[in-house]
Amino acid sequence: MPRTKPTKKIDVLGNLDLRPEEAVGDYLQSKAQKKYFIKPPNADSAGDSIELLYIHNTREHDEMLKLQEQMLVNSKRQSEINEARVKHMYETQEKLRQRFIDVNSFIKDCADKKRIAEKAINDERQLHEELSEDIKNFKTSISELTTFREALKATVEELQPYEKVLEEVVSVSDIFVSPKDCMDRCDALRDKQTGE
Repeated sequence: MPRTKPTKKIDVLGNLDLRPEEAVGDYLQSKAQKKYFIKPPNADSAGDSIELLYIHNTREHDEMLKLQEQMLVNSKRQSEINEARVKHMYETQEKLRQRFIDVNSFIKDCADKKRIAEKAINDERQLHEELSEDIKNFKTSISELTTFREALKATVEELQPYEKVLEEVVSVSDIFVSPKDCMDRCDALRDKQTGE
């Protein structure tokens, strides 16, 4: 007989819902399908007695205790690993902080050295410009002195005969002591004549 109405409820052990008004109808309908229906054990089967249920529950409890102990051990091991990781993290953080401080100090020192070097470069450049100007002036002075020397040398060569004449006059004359004395007396006579 085909099923016209689905099974509504089953209890924990798989028996149909024992409602008196629908029990017979449910039983007849459930014979057409095996999805929600569990066959009762045979007469020679032990079945699910209280002792078996107790044994099953005791085994599950022991397994749960073992699992709990394993989880506790794993939790302690994981806690130790986490503590070691945290300690390592703090050590790494401290090293990085110290390295950051060192690098920051190094950058500050480099900036100070750069500023000092730039100031020294500016001073040296200014001194170089001043020395270049002085060298240029000295070269101009040397050129002028060279020209004056050449002119003086030409004048000395031109007046060389007069010096010889003066020396001869001084050597012959008893009045003059030196060539300068002779020139001074000549200049005095000339000044006196121009004054008259």
